[in-house]
Amino acid sequence: MNHLAHTFLAPDTAGARVGSILGDFTRGLDWSELPGPVLEGVRHHLAVDAFTDQHPQVLASKTLFSRQRRRFAGVALDILYDHFLLRHWAQFSDWDRDRFIQTVYKELQTHRRLMPENMATVTHYMIQQDWFGSYQDLDNIGYALDRVAGRIRFANRFAGIIDEIRAHESELEAHFLAFFPELQAFARQAPQSDDQA
Repeated sequence: MNHLAHTFLAPDTAGARVGSILGDFTRGLDWSELPGPVLEGVRHHLAVDAFTDQHPQVLASKTLFSRQRRRFAGVALDILYDHFLLRHWAQFSDWDRDRFIQTVYKELQTHRRLMPENMATVTHYMIQQDWFGSYQDLDNIGYALDRVAGRIRFANRFAGIIDEIRAHESELEAHFLAFFPELQAFARQAPQSDDQA
């Protein structure tokens, strides 16, 4: 899952939503210094990722990508799922979509002191450039994925993966719509992961 989906699925507190993004920035983090709700969000993030990675609908989605790009299918799906979540928001939430996004941005700003420097940098640009809002446009998903490709430190053929997404959009969307309600149900009662790696 990508950042928007993690905050959406997290327990309904500011600290847990911040922790749900912090879950991607835990290298070298002293977990013992985290406030309880933030730690809950980190552990929730890990549980959601574990559920997602083994789900049959997600695995089926990965097979739709070409062999040359399948290695990166998980990354592509993470960001694409934010797009599908925004597209079908009313099906999954009573929150106003734009109000939720602005709430998360404010919570991230308020909790900046808890963030490792790399997370603070990412969330600064996330807010400044309104990543969550931009993910409503599939073209912007393509731009985001190409930026990821540009940061990979070895030769790869990940760039342009949006073309494969467009070719299989209806199938990928159907897999998402079958998967996400199950993930949402799991997230409501997700066990707390003890993995602190």
